[in-house]
Amino acid sequence: MPATDLELLCDAARAAGRLALEHRSGDLNVVRKADDSPVTGADLAVDALLRNLLSAARPDYGWLSEETPDDAHRLSRRHVFIVDPIDGTRSYIAGEDTWAHSLAVAEDGEVTAAVVLLPMKDRLYAAARGRGATRNGMPLRASDAAALAGARVLATKPSLDARHWPRGVPDVRRSHRPSIAYRLGLVAEGRYDGMFTFRPSWEWDIAAGSLIAAEAGARASDGTGSALRFNNPHPQSDGIVAASPGIWQEIVARQGTDRAQRPA
Repeated sequence: MPATDLELLCDAARAAGRLALEHRSGDLNVVRKADDSPVTGADLAVDALLRNLLSAARPDYGWLSEETPDDAHRLSRRHVFIVDPIDGTRSYIAGEDTWAHSLAVAEDGEVTAAVVLLPMKDRLYAAARGRGATRNGMPLRASDAAALAGARVLATKPSLDARHWPRGVPDVRRSHRPSIAYRLGLVAEGRYDGMFTFRPSWEWDIAAGSLIAAEAGARASDGTGSALRFNNPHPQSDGIVAASPGIWQEIVARQGTDRAQRPA
């Protein structure tokens, strides 16, 4: 039931957006996690809100979120919510507008419904498997660019380090956004020809955006070109590549076969 799950995710994302915006007017209560990444009171409040809303509506679904201690119970569930309460927390703290809520449902390892909401931009990306992708209700279509040379890509500077490109660093027009979910949305709407990162990527960062990009006509995979699978015991993928089909093929081909042996 991807369509009904999508409606549920849209409603929950809007509620999350309202709560996150309310929290911006007070003390953000920033603390550091064990990996030194920041978390705010808003991250935790939105996480609790989403878990209450979504789990009440689908009590048989598992739960995986950046801000909830992981529970192996999710591995026994065919369906699981995969959530990043605020993707781009540093952007949120800085008062910028490029943070997002990323919500997805995966069934047997494949994402079937997905929403990425940027409250400060009033921008809602949504997709259900086999039903296409939209931005604020309007259909999306990914770029049809065929050549990596000169392509508009979203990537961090380290992703263009020579160690990742044994066949030569591509000549691309690079931009960046803090939120991986937002980067995937921008690929879905064709504003950029592709995005990639070769660092291990948490499922909650990429689950929703990968379906949105794919339903808009892009190809999405891990950094080696392998199919993305979700609700894994260790919820990370080996990077992510999402791009127009021709560019995706070239990115994967230029990685070569020895990337797993090169340093991250």
